[in-house]
Amino acid sequence: MGRRVVAEGLAFDACRRSVGVSETSPPEVNTAPRLPDRDVTDVSFVTLDPPESRDLDQAVALERTSTGYRVRYAITDIGTFITPGDPVDRESRVRAVTIYAPDKRTPLYPPSLGEGAASLLPDQRCPAIVWTIDLDETGQQTAVAVERAVVRSRAKLDYPTMQAAADHGALPEPIALLPEIGRLRLAQARVRHAIDLALPEQIAVPAPDGGWTLEFREPLAIERWNAEISLLTGMAAARLMLDADVGLLRTVPTPTPATVEHLHHIAAQLKVPWPENTTVGEVLESAGPCVAFREAAASLLRGAGYTPFDSSPPAILDHAGVGAPYAHVTAPLRRLADRFANEVVVAVANGQSPPAWARETLPELPALMAAGDHRARAVERCVLDHLEALVLSSRVGEQLQAVVVDVERDDIVVMVEEPAIRARVSGATAPIGASVSVRVDAVDTKAGTVKFSISGPRNTSHGGGGR
Repeated sequence: MGRRVVAEGLAFDACRRSVGVSETSPPEVNTAPRLPDRDVTDVSFVTLDPPESRDLDQAVALERTSTGYRVRYAITDIGTFITPGDPVDRESRVRAVTIYAPDKRTPLYPPSLGEGAASLLPDQRCPAIVWTIDLDETGQQTAVAVERAVVRSRAKLDYPTMQAAADHGALPEPIALLPEIGRLRLAQARVRHAIDLALPEQIAVPAPDGGWTLEFREPLAIERWNAEISLLTGMAAARLMLDADVGLLRTVPTPTPATVEHLHHIAAQLKVPWPENTTVGEVLESAGPCVAFREAAASLLRGAGYTPFDSSPPAILDHAGVGAPYAHVTAPLRRLADRFANEVVVAVANGQSPPAWARETLPELPALMAAGDHRARAVERCVLDHLEALVLSSRVGEQLQAVVVDVERDDIVVMVEEPAIRARVSGATAPIGASVSVRVDAVDTKAGTVKFSISGPRNTSHGGGGR
Protein backbone atom coordinates (compact mmCIF):
# COMPACT_ATOMS: atom_id res chain seq x y z
CA MET A 1 0.00 0.00 0.00
CA GLY A 2 1.35 3.43 -0.95
CA ARG A 3 1.37 6.55 1.20
CA ARG A 4 -1.76 8.68 1.00
CA VAL A 5 -1.61 11.99 -0.86
CA VAL A 6 -4.13 14.79 -1.20
CA ALA A 7 -5.86 15.67 -4.45
CA GLU A 8 -5.08 19.40 -4.21
CA GLY A 9 -2.71 20.49 -6.94
CA LEU A 10 -2.98 17.37 -9.05
CA ALA A 11 -2.46 18.25 -12.70
CA PHE A 12 -4.77 15.68 -14.29
CA ASP A 13 -6.34 18.24 -16.63
CA ALA A 14 -2.91 19.58 -17.56
CA CYS A 15 -1.76 16.05 -18.38
CA ARG A 16 -4.67 15.62 -20.78
CA ARG A 17 -4.17 19.02 -22.38
CA SER A 18 -0.44 18.42 -22.85
CA VAL A 19 -1.08 15.65 -25.39
CA GLY A 20 -4.19 17.11 -27.01
CA VAL A 21 -6.86 14.97 -25.36
CA SER A 22 -10.26 16.44 -26.17
CA GLU A 23 -12.03 17.91 -23.15
CA THR A 24 -15.26 18.45 -25.08
CA SER A 25 -18.09 15.97 -24.82
CA PRO A 26 -18.37 13.62 -27.78
CA PRO A 27 -21.40 14.25 -30.00
CA GLU A 28 -24.62 12.66 -28.87
CA VAL A 29 -26.29 10.00 -30.95
CA ASN A 30 -29.59 8.24 -31.31
CA THR A 31 -29.45 5.49 -28.71
CA ALA A 32 -32.03 3.30 -30.46
CA PRO A 33 -29.93 0.68 -32.27
CA ARG A 34 -30.74 -1.39 -35.32
CA LEU A 35 -31.56 -4.65 -33.54
CA PRO A 36 -30.80 -7.92 -35.33
CA ASP A 37 -33.56 -10.49 -35.89
CA ARG A 38 -31.76 -13.21 -33.96
CA ASP A 39 -32.57 -13.28 -30.23
CA VAL A 40 -30.44 -15.20 -27.71
CA THR A 41 -31.67 -13.53 -24.55
CA ASP A 42 -32.32 -17.03 -23.18
CA VAL A 43 -28.53 -17.48 -22.77
CA SER A 44 -27.43 -16.55 -19.23
CA PHE A 45 -24.66 -14.13 -20.09
CA VAL A 46 -22.86 -12.23 -17.31
CA THR A 47 -20.20 -9.53 -17.42
CA LEU A 48 -16.95 -9.68 -15.42
CA ASP A 49 -15.00 -6.45 -14.98
CA PRO A 50 -13.41 -4.14 -12.40
CA PRO A 51 -16.04 -3.02 -9.84
CA GLU A 52 -16.20 0.57 -11.10
CA SER A 53 -16.63 -0.25 -14.80
CA ARG A 54 -19.75 0.77 -16.68
CA ASP A 55 -18.44 0.49 -20.25
CA LEU A 56 -19.20 -3.24 -20.37
CA ASP A 57 -18.43 -4.63 -23.80
CA GLN A 58 -17.99 -8.37 -23.06
CA ALA A 59 -20.33 -10.96 -21.55
CA VAL A 60 -19.68 -14.66 -21.15
CA ALA A 61 -21.59 -17.91 -20.58
CA LEU A 62 -19.73 -21.22 -20.22
CA GLU A 63 -21.04 -24.77 -20.34
CA ARG A 64 -19.77 -28.31 -20.45
CA THR A 65 -20.45 -30.50 -23.49
CA SER A 66 -20.08 -34.21 -24.14
CA THR A 67 -16.70 -33.57 -25.81
CA GLY A 68 -15.39 -30.64 -23.81
CA TYR A 69 -16.68 -27.10 -23.40
CA ARG A 70 -18.74 -24.42 -25.13
CA VAL A 71 -17.77 -20.78 -24.74
CA ARG A 72 -20.40 -18.21 -25.60
CA TYR A 73 -19.00 -14.71 -25.75
CA ALA A 74 -21.08 -11.63 -26.51
CA ILE A 75 -19.30 -8.48 -27.69
CA THR A 76 -21.39 -5.33 -27.77
CA ASP A 77 -22.22 -4.36 -31.35
CA ILE A 78 -21.41 -0.65 -31.21
CA GLY A 79 -21.58 -0.48 -35.00
CA THR A 80 -25.37 -0.83 -34.93
CA PHE A 81 -25.60 2.58 -33.24
CA ILE A 82 -23.35 4.42 -35.71
CA THR A 83 -23.75 5.42 -39.34
CA PRO A 84 -20.45 5.62 -41.25
CA GLY A 85 -19.46 9.26 -41.63
CA ASP A 86 -21.80 10.56 -38.91
CA PRO A 87 -20.46 12.86 -36.14
CA VAL A 88 -19.86 10.00 -33.70
CA ASP A 89 -17.94 8.04 -36.32
CA ARG A 90 -15.79 11.05 -37.21
CA GLU A 91 -15.05 11.93 -33.59
CA SER A 92 -14.19 8.32 -32.70
CA ARG A 93 -11.54 8.29 -35.43
CA VAL A 94 -9.90 11.27 -33.72
CA ARG A 95 -10.08 9.80 -30.22
CA ALA A 96 -9.24 6.17 -31.18
CA VAL A 97 -9.24 4.95 -27.56
CA THR A 98 -10.82 5.64 -24.19
CA ILE A 99 -8.30 7.44 -21.98
CA TYR A 100 -8.35 6.66 -18.27
CA ALA A 101 -7.15 8.89 -15.44
CA PRO A 102 -7.85 8.69 -11.69
CA ASP A 103 -10.41 11.50 -11.78
CA LYS A 104 -12.34 10.56 -14.92
CA ARG A 105 -12.48 8.75 -18.25
CA THR A 106 -12.28 10.50 -21.60
CA PRO A 107 -14.48 8.08 -23.54
CA LEU A 108 -14.16 6.92 -27.10
CA TYR A 109 -17.92 7.09 -27.56
CA PRO A 110 -20.62 9.24 -25.93
CA PRO A 111 -21.48 8.05 -22.39
CA SER A 112 -25.10 7.62 -23.51
CA LEU A 113 -23.72 4.78 -25.66
CA GLY A 114 -20.57 3.52 -23.97
CA GLU A 115 -22.01 3.53 -20.46
CA GLY A 116 -25.64 3.33 -21.51
CA ALA A 117 -27.43 1.87 -24.50
CA ALA A 118 -24.45 -0.06 -25.92
CA SER A 119 -23.12 -1.27 -22.57
CA LEU A 120 -24.03 -4.83 -21.59
CA LEU A 121 -25.64 -3.71 -18.35
CA PRO A 122 -27.81 -6.19 -16.44
CA ASP A 123 -31.28 -6.81 -17.84
CA GLN A 124 -30.74 -4.53 -20.83
CA ARG A 125 -31.49 -5.91 -24.30
CA CYS A 126 -28.45 -5.10 -26.43
CA PRO A 127 -27.27 -5.87 -29.94
CA ALA A 128 -24.13 -7.99 -29.82
CA ILE A 129 -21.75 -10.00 -31.92
CA VAL A 130 -22.08 -13.44 -30.37
CA TRP A 131 -19.29 -16.00 -30.58
CA THR A 132 -19.87 -19.69 -29.99
CA ILE A 133 -16.55 -21.47 -29.62
CA ASP A 134 -16.33 -25.18 -28.89
CA LEU A 135 -13.29 -26.63 -27.12
CA ASP A 136 -12.18 -30.21 -26.61
CA GLU A 137 -11.27 -31.62 -23.21
CA THR A 138 -7.77 -30.10 -23.47
CA GLY A 139 -9.10 -26.59 -24.16
CA GLN A 140 -8.21 -26.67 -27.87
CA GLN A 141 -10.68 -24.97 -30.23
CA THR A 142 -12.70 -27.37 -32.39
CA ALA A 143 -15.42 -25.15 -33.89
CA VAL A 144 -16.44 -21.50 -34.10
CA ALA A 145 -19.52 -19.56 -35.16
CA VAL A 146 -20.20 -15.81 -35.17
CA GLU A 147 -23.57 -14.09 -35.49
CA ARG A 148 -25.35 -10.85 -34.73
CA ALA A 149 -27.99 -11.27 -32.03
CA VAL A 150 -29.82 -9.56 -29.19
CA VAL A 151 -28.50 -10.51 -25.74
CA ARG A 152 -29.39 -9.77 -22.13
CA SER A 153 -26.81 -9.89 -19.35
CA ARG A 154 -28.04 -11.40 -16.11
CA ALA A 155 -25.51 -9.78 -13.75
CA LYS A 156 -22.63 -7.33 -13.49
CA LEU A 157 -19.90 -9.32 -11.72
CA ASP A 158 -16.58 -7.91 -10.53
CA TYR A 159 -13.11 -9.42 -10.18
CA PRO A 160 -12.49 -9.13 -6.41
CA THR A 161 -15.88 -10.58 -5.46
CA MET A 162 -15.64 -13.38 -8.01
CA GLN A 163 -12.06 -14.22 -6.97
CA ALA A 164 -13.32 -14.72 -3.44
CA ALA A 165 -16.16 -16.86 -4.81
CA ALA A 166 -13.71 -18.91 -6.87
CA ASP A 167 -11.51 -19.47 -3.82
CA HIS A 168 -14.53 -21.05 -2.10
CA GLY A 169 -15.76 -22.97 -5.17
CA ALA A 170 -18.88 -20.82 -5.31
CA LEU A 171 -18.79 -19.07 -8.71
CA PRO A 172 -22.21 -18.45 -10.29
CA GLU A 173 -23.24 -20.97 -12.93
CA PRO A 174 -22.47 -18.91 -16.09
CA ILE A 175 -18.78 -18.70 -15.08
CA ALA A 176 -18.48 -21.75 -12.82
CA LEU A 177 -16.21 -23.37 -15.42
CA LEU A 178 -13.97 -20.31 -15.79
CA PRO A 179 -11.13 -21.61 -13.57
CA GLU A 180 -11.18 -24.98 -15.36
CA ILE A 181 -11.25 -23.52 -18.87
CA GLY A 182 -8.85 -20.73 -17.93
CA ARG A 183 -6.23 -23.16 -16.68
CA LEU A 184 -6.59 -25.30 -19.80
CA ARG A 185 -6.16 -22.25 -22.01
CA LEU A 186 -3.08 -21.17 -20.03
CA ALA A 187 -1.65 -24.64 -20.67
CA GLN A 188 -2.41 -24.19 -24.37
CA ALA A 189 -0.61 -20.85 -24.23
CA ARG A 190 2.53 -22.59 -23.03
CA VAL A 191 2.26 -25.03 -25.96
CA ARG A 192 2.08 -22.01 -28.30
CA HIS A 193 5.17 -20.49 -26.60
CA ALA A 194 3.11 -17.48 -25.55
CA ILE A 195 4.77 -14.88 -23.31
CA ASP A 196 2.57 -13.77 -20.40
CA LEU A 197 4.43 -11.21 -18.29
CA ALA A 198 1.71 -10.76 -15.61
CA LEU A 199 3.45 -7.60 -14.43
CA PRO A 200 2.26 -5.72 -11.35
CA GLU A 201 0.33 -2.59 -12.30
CA GLN A 202 1.00 0.76 -10.65
CA ILE A 203 -2.39 2.29 -9.94
CA ALA A 204 -3.88 5.32 -8.22
CA VAL A 205 -6.51 4.33 -5.67
CA PRO A 206 -9.01 6.86 -4.25
CA ALA A 207 -9.02 7.32 -0.48
CA PRO A 208 -12.21 8.00 1.55
CA ASP A 209 -11.13 11.57 2.33
CA GLY A 210 -10.80 12.52 -1.32
CA GLY A 211 -7.08 11.85 -1.56
CA TRP A 212 -5.21 9.12 -3.36
CA THR A 213 -2.87 6.27 -2.69
CA LEU A 214 -0.43 4.58 -5.07
CA GLU A 215 -0.29 0.80 -5.13
CA PHE A 216 1.32 -1.99 -7.10
CA ARG A 217 -1.42 -4.48 -7.91
CA GLU A 218 -0.80 -8.02 -9.07
CA PRO A 219 -3.41 -9.44 -11.47
CA LEU A 220 -5.87 -11.80 -9.82
CA ALA A 221 -6.11 -15.37 -11.06
CA ILE A 222 -9.67 -14.76 -12.24
CA GLU A 223 -8.48 -11.84 -14.37
CA ARG A 224 -5.99 -14.11 -16.14
CA TRP A 225 -8.66 -16.78 -16.70
CA ASN A 226 -11.07 -14.20 -18.07
CA ALA A 227 -8.35 -12.76 -20.31
CA GLU A 228 -7.89 -16.22 -21.81
CA ILE A 229 -11.49 -16.11 -23.07
CA SER A 230 -10.77 -12.79 -24.77
CA LEU A 231 -7.51 -14.13 -26.24
CA LEU A 232 -9.31 -17.25 -27.49
CA THR A 233 -11.82 -15.04 -29.30
CA GLY A 234 -9.10 -12.80 -30.76
CA MET A 235 -7.23 -15.81 -32.13
CA ALA A 236 -10.42 -17.21 -33.65
CA ALA A 237 -11.08 -13.81 -35.25
CA ALA A 238 -7.57 -13.69 -36.72
CA ARG A 239 -7.96 -17.15 -38.25
CA LEU A 240 -11.28 -16.19 -39.89
CA MET A 241 -9.67 -13.05 -41.33
CA LEU A 242 -6.62 -14.90 -42.63
CA ASP A 243 -8.79 -17.55 -44.25
CA ALA A 244 -10.70 -14.76 -46.03
CA ASP A 245 -7.55 -12.73 -46.92
CA VAL A 246 -8.91 -9.54 -45.39
CA GLY A 247 -8.69 -8.05 -41.92
CA LEU A 248 -6.67 -6.30 -39.24
CA LEU A 249 -4.24 -8.18 -37.00
CA ARG A 250 -2.62 -7.08 -33.77
CA THR A 251 0.99 -8.07 -34.29
CA VAL A 252 4.20 -8.24 -32.25
CA PRO A 253 7.38 -9.39 -34.04
CA THR A 254 9.08 -12.60 -32.96
CA PRO A 255 11.96 -11.80 -30.54
CA THR A 256 15.40 -11.87 -32.10
CA PRO A 257 17.87 -14.58 -30.99
CA ALA A 258 20.07 -11.83 -29.51
CA THR A 259 17.19 -10.54 -27.35
CA VAL A 260 16.43 -14.04 -26.08
CA GLU A 261 20.11 -14.66 -25.37
CA HIS A 262 20.28 -11.43 -23.36
CA LEU A 263 17.29 -12.61 -21.30
CA HIS A 264 19.12 -15.91 -20.70
CA HIS A 265 22.01 -13.87 -19.27
CA ILE A 266 19.65 -11.92 -16.99
CA ALA A 267 18.02 -15.15 -15.81
CA ALA A 268 21.42 -16.52 -14.84
CA GLN A 269 22.24 -13.26 -13.06
CA LEU A 270 18.98 -13.43 -11.11
CA LYS A 271 19.38 -17.16 -10.42
CA VAL A 272 16.13 -17.88 -12.25
CA PRO A 273 16.25 -21.51 -13.47
CA TRP A 274 16.02 -21.89 -17.26
CA PRO A 275 16.29 -25.60 -18.11
CA GLU A 276 17.32 -26.64 -21.61
CA ASN A 277 14.45 -26.75 -24.15
CA THR A 278 12.26 -24.64 -21.85
CA THR A 279 10.39 -21.71 -23.43
CA VAL A 280 10.32 -18.15 -22.14
CA GLY A 281 6.65 -18.59 -21.24
CA GLU A 282 7.41 -21.67 -19.15
CA VAL A 283 10.22 -19.87 -17.35
CA LEU A 284 7.89 -16.94 -16.59
CA GLU A 285 5.31 -19.31 -15.14
CA SER A 286 7.93 -20.89 -12.89
CA ALA A 287 9.73 -17.65 -11.96
CA GLY A 288 7.05 -16.84 -9.40
CA PRO A 289 7.29 -13.35 -7.92
CA CYS A 290 10.57 -12.34 -9.58
CA VAL A 291 9.46 -8.96 -10.85
CA ALA A 292 12.92 -8.09 -12.19
CA PHE A 293 12.88 -11.07 -14.55
CA ARG A 294 9.33 -10.36 -15.72
CA GLU A 295 10.25 -6.71 -16.36
CA ALA A 296 13.30 -7.82 -18.33
CA ALA A 297 11.18 -10.22 -20.39
CA ALA A 298 9.11 -7.26 -21.59
CA SER A 299 11.97 -6.53 -24.00
CA LEU A 300 10.78 -9.55 -26.01
CA LEU A 301 7.46 -7.87 -26.81
CA ARG A 302 8.50 -4.64 -28.48
CA GLY A 303 7.16 -3.37 -31.77
CA ALA A 304 3.43 -3.97 -31.24
CA GLY A 305 1.23 -2.59 -33.98
CA TYR A 306 -1.77 -3.15 -36.21
CA THR A 307 -1.33 -4.90 -39.55
CA PRO A 308 -4.11 -4.49 -42.14
CA PHE A 309 -4.31 -6.75 -45.16
CA ASP A 310 -6.62 -7.21 -48.13
CA SER A 311 -6.53 -9.82 -50.88
CA SER A 312 -3.22 -11.32 -49.69
CA PRO A 313 -1.79 -12.37 -46.29
CA PRO A 314 0.36 -9.88 -44.37
CA ALA A 315 4.12 -10.24 -44.06
CA ILE A 316 3.87 -10.39 -40.24
CA LEU A 317 1.23 -12.79 -38.94
CA ASP A 318 1.89 -13.51 -35.29
CA HIS A 319 1.64 -11.78 -31.96
CA ALA A 320 4.70 -12.96 -30.02
CA GLY A 321 2.95 -12.49 -26.69
CA VAL A 322 0.02 -14.65 -27.76
CA GLY A 323 2.08 -17.12 -29.75
CA ALA A 324 -0.36 -17.08 -32.68
CA PRO A 325 -2.12 -14.74 -35.10
CA TYR A 326 -4.39 -12.49 -33.07
CA ALA A 327 -6.89 -9.67 -33.59
CA HIS A 328 -8.43 -7.05 -31.34
CA VAL A 329 -12.20 -7.58 -31.40
CA THR A 330 -13.33 -7.79 -27.77
CA ALA A 331 -13.17 -4.15 -26.57
CA PRO A 332 -15.15 -2.11 -29.12
CA LEU A 333 -16.31 0.47 -26.52
CA ARG A 334 -12.66 1.31 -25.71
CA ARG A 335 -10.75 0.76 -28.98
CA LEU A 336 -11.69 2.10 -32.40
CA ALA A 337 -10.02 -0.77 -34.29
CA ASP A 338 -12.32 -3.40 -32.76
CA ARG A 339 -15.42 -1.92 -34.40
CA PHE A 340 -13.95 -2.31 -37.88
CA ALA A 341 -12.39 -5.71 -37.17
CA ASN A 342 -15.76 -6.97 -35.94
CA GLU A 343 -17.46 -5.85 -39.15
CA VAL A 344 -14.94 -7.87 -41.12
CA VAL A 345 -15.24 -10.95 -38.91
CA VAL A 346 -19.02 -11.15 -38.75
CA ALA A 347 -19.15 -10.83 -42.55
CA VAL A 348 -16.49 -13.40 -43.48
CA ALA A 349 -17.72 -15.86 -40.85
CA ASN A 350 -21.04 -15.93 -42.65
CA GLY A 351 -19.70 -16.09 -46.20
CA GLN A 352 -20.19 -12.42 -47.00
CA SER A 353 -17.93 -9.62 -48.14
CA PRO A 354 -17.11 -7.00 -45.47
CA PRO A 355 -18.89 -3.66 -45.96
CA ALA A 356 -16.92 -1.29 -48.18
CA TRP A 357 -16.77 1.47 -45.52
CA ALA A 358 -15.05 -0.88 -43.07
CA ARG A 359 -12.74 -2.43 -45.66
CA GLU A 360 -11.63 0.96 -46.94
CA THR A 361 -10.77 2.13 -43.42
CA LEU A 362 -8.46 -0.79 -42.55
CA PRO A 363 -5.28 0.87 -43.95
CA GLU A 364 -5.97 4.03 -41.89
CA LEU A 365 -6.37 2.27 -38.55
CA PRO A 366 -2.69 1.62 -37.64
CA ALA A 367 -1.90 5.35 -37.63
CA LEU A 368 -5.13 6.29 -35.85
CA MET A 369 -4.57 3.68 -33.16
CA ALA A 370 -0.89 4.56 -32.74
CA ALA A 371 -1.83 8.21 -32.11
CA GLY A 372 -4.57 7.25 -29.64
CA ASP A 373 -2.35 4.78 -27.77
CA HIS A 374 0.42 7.40 -27.55
CA ARG A 375 -1.95 9.91 -25.97
CA ALA A 376 -3.25 7.33 -23.51
CA ARG A 377 0.24 6.27 -22.42
CA ALA A 378 1.39 9.89 -22.12
CA VAL A 379 -1.57 10.80 -19.90
CA GLU A 380 -1.01 7.74 -17.71
CA ARG A 381 2.69 8.47 -17.27
CA CYS A 382 2.10 12.18 -16.62
CA VAL A 383 -0.53 11.43 -13.97
CA LEU A 384 1.66 8.86 -12.23
CA ASP A 385 4.64 11.21 -12.31
CA HIS A 386 2.63 13.91 -10.53
CA LEU A 387 1.24 11.46 -8.00
CA GLU A 388 4.72 10.12 -7.27
CA ALA A 389 6.01 13.64 -6.78
CA LEU A 390 3.24 14.40 -4.28
CA VAL A 391 3.81 11.12 -2.46
CA LEU A 392 7.50 11.95 -2.08
CA SER A 393 7.19 15.70 -1.47
CA SER A 394 7.58 15.27 2.30
CA ARG A 395 10.33 12.66 2.04
CA VAL A 396 13.24 14.58 0.51
CA GLY A 397 16.48 13.27 1.97
CA GLU A 398 15.02 9.88 2.90
CA GLN A 399 16.48 6.54 1.84
CA LEU A 400 14.05 4.14 0.11
CA GLN A 401 14.59 0.43 -0.38
CA ALA A 402 14.22 -0.66 -4.00
CA VAL A 403 14.89 -3.39 -6.56
CA VAL A 404 16.57 -2.69 -9.90
CA VAL A 405 14.23 -3.81 -12.69
CA ASP A 406 15.92 -2.32 -15.76
CA VAL A 407 19.24 -0.90 -16.92
CA GLU A 408 19.24 1.71 -19.69
CA ARG A 409 22.66 3.02 -20.70
CA ASP A 410 23.81 5.21 -17.78
CA ASP A 411 20.50 4.95 -15.88
CA ILE A 412 18.79 2.32 -13.82
CA VAL A 413 15.06 1.84 -13.22
CA VAL A 414 13.97 0.74 -9.76
CA MET A 415 10.73 -0.34 -8.11
CA VAL A 416 10.10 0.91 -4.58
CA GLU A 417 7.58 -1.11 -2.59
CA GLU A 418 6.69 1.56 -0.02
CA PRO A 419 5.60 3.98 -1.29
CA ALA A 420 4.65 2.30 -4.59
CA ILE A 421 7.06 4.06 -6.95
CA ARG A 422 8.75 3.20 -10.23
CA ALA A 423 11.75 5.51 -10.57
CA ARG A 424 14.60 6.27 -12.94
CA VAL A 425 17.95 6.95 -11.29
CA SER A 426 20.27 8.82 -13.65
CA GLY A 427 23.99 8.25 -13.67
CA ALA A 428 23.75 5.10 -11.55
CA THR A 429 24.92 1.57 -12.15
CA ALA A 430 23.65 -1.65 -10.60
CA PRO A 431 22.72 -5.06 -12.01
CA ILE A 432 19.13 -6.04 -12.68
CA GLY A 433 17.66 -7.66 -9.58
CA ALA A 434 19.96 -5.89 -7.15
CA SER A 435 18.44 -4.66 -3.90
CA VAL A 436 19.54 -1.05 -3.46
CA SER A 437 18.89 2.05 -1.40
CA VAL A 438 17.92 5.20 -3.30
CA ARG A 439 17.85 8.70 -1.88
CA VAL A 440 15.12 11.24 -2.68
CA ASP A 441 17.21 14.29 -3.60
CA ALA A 442 14.64 16.77 -4.90
CA VAL A 443 10.93 16.96 -5.74
CA ASP A 444 9.06 19.38 -7.98
CA THR A 445 5.33 18.78 -7.51
CA LYS A 446 4.36 21.34 -10.15
CA ALA A 447 6.46 19.69 -12.85
CA GLY A 448 5.85 16.20 -11.54
CA THR A 449 9.55 15.35 -11.30
CA VAL A 450 11.67 13.61 -8.68
CA LYS A 451 15.47 13.34 -8.61
CA PHE A 452 17.05 10.27 -7.05
CA SER A 453 20.54 9.05 -6.37
CA ILE A 454 21.72 5.60 -5.46
CA SER A 455 23.21 5.30 -2.01
CA GLY A 456 24.35 1.70 -2.05
CA PRO A 457 23.17 -1.87 -2.05
CA ARG A 458 20.85 -3.09 0.66
CA ASN A 459 22.47 -6.51 0.49
CA THR A 460 24.59 -8.53 -1.88
CA SER A 461 21.82 -10.77 -3.19
CA HIS A 462 20.74 -10.22 -6.81
CA GLY A 463 18.17 -12.98 -6.83
CA GLY A 464 15.33 -11.28 -4.95
CA GLY A 465 13.58 -9.02 -7.38
CA GLY A 466 10.37 -10.23 -5.80
CA ARG A 467 7.54 -8.64 -3.95
